[in-house]
Amino acid sequence: MAKGQFDADAFYAALDGQRQSRRITWKKVAEESGVSASTLTRMAQGKRPDVDSLAALTAWSGLKADDFVRAEGVGRVPADTLAQITTYLRADPNLSPEGVEAFEALVKTAYERLRKE
Repeated sequence: MAKGQFDADAFYAALDGQRQSRRITWKKVAEESGVSASTLTRMAQGKRPDVDSLAALTAWSGLKADDFVRAEGVGRVPADTLAQITTYLRADPNLSPEGVEAFEALVKTAYERLRKE
């Protein structure tokens, strides 16, 4: 089984590139992204951000967190089809939480019934 590790240094360097291209300070990054300045300081020291800060910074920067996951061993395993479908459904702003659950149940049932053995 492949073990994944988040490359916090590479992510911070990419954020710094975004900051520099926008010609703003780290203080402004904190304001615009909603992440505390202390979190950015810790990241500069090689610490990994918490999941909410990571989400806020990827949303602010346009970077994809997945691009900074390094897999040891066999290599990166592609996401399962059902996992991908669930991700897309949950990200759809046109669906209510109840709609997402109903759609997921429908897709999972159909998938189980129709997939190859």
